[in-house]
Parts: sequence; C-alpha cells; structure tokens
Amino acid sequence: MRAIWKGAVSFGLVSIAVRLFSATEEKDIRFHQVHRTDGGRIKYQRTCSVDGEVVSFDDIAKGYDIGGGEMVILTDEDFSELPLSTSRAIDVLEFVPAEQIDPILFAKAYYLEPDGQAAKPYVLLRDALRDADRVAIVKIAIRQREQLATLRVRDDVLVLNTMLWPDEVRVPEFGFLDDDIETRPAELAMASSLIDSMAGDFQPDEFTDNYRAALQEVIDAKVEGREVVQPEEAEEAAPAAVDLMAALKASVERAKKARGEAEAEAKPAKKAVKKATPAKKATPRATKAAKKSA
Repeated sequence: MRAIWKGAVSFGLVSIAVRLFSATEEKDIRFHQVHRTDGGRIKYQRTCSVDGEVVSFDDIAKGYDIGGGEMVILTDEDFSELPLSTSRAIDVLEFVPAEQIDPILFAKAYYLEPDGQAAKPYVLLRDALRDADRVAIVKIAIRQREQLATLRVRDDVLVLNTMLWPDEVRVPEFGFLDDDIETRPAELAMASSLIDSMAGDFQPDEFTDNYRAALQEVIDAKVEGREVVQPEEAEEAAPAAVDLMAALKASVERAKKARGEAEAEAKPAKKAVKKATPAKKATPRATKAAKKSA
C-alpha cells in the first residue's frame, strides 16, 4: 500500500506522527473505450468552448459559474491563501459513543500507521479508545478539502472514517410520508415472524459478487479462445401479490423451509446416529409381565 497523506494526530498536548492508507478498494472490472474495428484506445483533448483551441494543464484554472453566462476564475494563489489549519494535522475535537453517529454520514475509510518513533503514543491512544468504548471526532484536510472524520479501533489499528457534513445529507421528501397509512396488527405480527425466520449473524465472507465473477469468466474465456458457458438462469421473482397478508404468509413458509433445509445439511451426523442406534422404550405392561414371569 502507498501512503496518501502524512501528518500528525493532535491528542491534547500529545502529537502522534502517522501515515494514511486507503483501507478499501473497489473490485470492479475496469474497461477502456476503444475503437470497435481495431481496438485502438480513444483519446480526448481538452479544448476551449470559446475559441476551440487545445488547452494545456498550465492554462487551466477553476471557474465558478455565477449565472447569466458569467464566470469567476480562481487561481492557485487564491486557494493557497485560504485558512486550512488542519493541512498536516488530525485535530481531535471530542470523544463520543459510536452509536450516536448515523452511518449515513460515513464516506471513506483509511488506516493510520505510526510514523517513525510514534508507535508508543499511537498504541496509547488506541488502547485508551478501546477501553473508553468511544470514537474520536476529528478534523482533517485531504486534497485541499477539510473533512469531518472519526477515529476508531479495528483489528488493533486506528481507522479514520471521513464523514459528510450535516448539510450534505439530503432530507427525504416523498409523497407517501404525508399519507395516513396504517398497518394492521396481524400484518405487523406476520412481518415480525418473517424477520425472525430470516434472522442470523452477519458473516461478510458468505456474500459474493456474482456479476463480477461471471464477467471475469467471460473475459477469461475470450482470452483463452474458448466458448463461454452461460450460467444457469436465476429463479424468476414472484409477481407482486395483491393480498399483502398472503404474501407475508408465503414468505414465512418459504423462509422456514429454506432454514430447515440449511439446518438439515449442517447436521447430517446427528441424524445418522439416531438411525443407527434406535432405542425402544419398554411399556409398563411388558415390564409387569417380565417381573411376573421371573
């Protein structure tokens, strides 16, 4: 991994030198735009919409559209004069319970590694966060943009999660929220039963990107010059049910059946033992007859 940022965590009067690494990576299969006939890469030129000339990077500036066809042009000097006190620091603002932070605010995750001789204060902050069972609210500037973030512990490493500002979260404005819609107790009970029948513990490794795997198979087949084997067709989704209660009941039955089959596959040994060692309990009449015979 390559560090994308270097600075320090300001923890009171303690300064912890750290390096920032991206903690996640997208596994999407990337393509290039090419000419269909000969496979040549498609190139784009940066041209001016006014005079049509090709513009180099040195002559490109940032413009803010104020409407009416007018543009305010900002240069690098304009940005350099802006106050950005956290350009090389991660300032800890406060420590809060993790459950108080809405997950919708989280943007991107980064790993923090101690830099140089900062391992001791790094471990101290890590252990203190774990013992307090809280996350740190911090500010950091990445790529000339100040961002709110959290510091938490994951696998003995400090993880920084950048967050959106509160005014960047859209307010849901949908018509059905103004409608007076009520659910019947029977429907709610059946929906709760469906949730219970599908309840489980989240295991991320159990889920895979089937589309990406199939697409990679198509690419591999083309590279090797072999025929692409079409995957089996997925089961078609059930049509929308008019009766909500009937749909809930059918869903519960299907979930219970699926769960029962899964449990049966997970416990084959127990069934085998039960069949191999059948035990027949003696009835009271048989026991009395045996005693009399004796």
